[in-house]
Amino acid sequence: MKKLYKWLLNTIPRPWLIRLSYVFRVFAPLFYKGNNVECPVCEKSFRKFLSYGSKVKHRDNVLCPYDLTLERHRLMWLYLKEKTDFFTKENLSVMHIAPEQCFHKKFKHQKNLKYTTGDLVSPIVDMHFDLHDIPLEDNQYEVIFCNHVMEHVKDDLRCMQELLRIMKPGGWGIMQVPIDHTRNTTYEDWSITSPEEREKHFWQYDHVRLYGTNYPDRLREAGFEVDVVDYSKEMPEEQFNRYRIPKEELLYVVRKPQS
Repeated sequence: MKKLYKWLLNTIPRPWLIRLSYVFRVFAPLFYKGNNVECPVCEKSFRKFLSYGSKVKHRDNVLCPYDLTLERHRLMWLYLKEKTDFFTKENLSVMHIAPEQCFHKKFKHQKNLKYTTGDLVSPIVDMHFDLHDIPLEDNQYEVIFCNHVMEHVKDDLRCMQELLRIMKPGGWGIMQVPIDHTRNTTYEDWSITSPEEREKHFWQYDHVRLYGTNYPDRLREAGFEVDVVDYSKEMPEEQFNRYRIPKEELLYVVRKPQS
């Protein structure tokens, strides 16, 4: 069963995975009843989480069987609730690129948000567009989320600059990517084109780069101000462990300068 699960994750195209997940989440929680781990997003507890990831970077006990949160989603949720006015500020204009399913419906139903979603291929978004050339005017959104997208695009600097362009001055966002913390610099090699080799070098078959610890510098090069938030220092270790968030999972919070 585990081999089949891994094969499905790494074989089925993303739009179909999104559709199938709504069926999967009906049955999966029944097999994981317990109280060893907890998801702060759905507020449900389980015996364990599911495994997730590619063959090269597969992780055990990380995927919530109910709302499909991963480590980064649970961390982002905690930050939004405890450190921002995201849930309280009225008429907050938000653009969410490649919206995560665990957030999509929740954010759509938030009455304080003017919430718009965009992606190239996702079946659940409001707008379909290429991130290299966003068909929107400047200075529109107070908040932008764009997580685990930049490792897929051809020109990440151009995409970052496009997001900066549509963000209002003083606006903020969260832009997560997979990071190899053993690397000081981001690894790219455009001669690597096969899915098998890309998975081997970049951790997933549809990734085109593997970010190193210089990721914040790339965001700054695009024009953002960047705060690297280490939330593990602000939460009891037992709670962090219960949510199954690794200490190396950092938040990259970006802001557009006022001037």
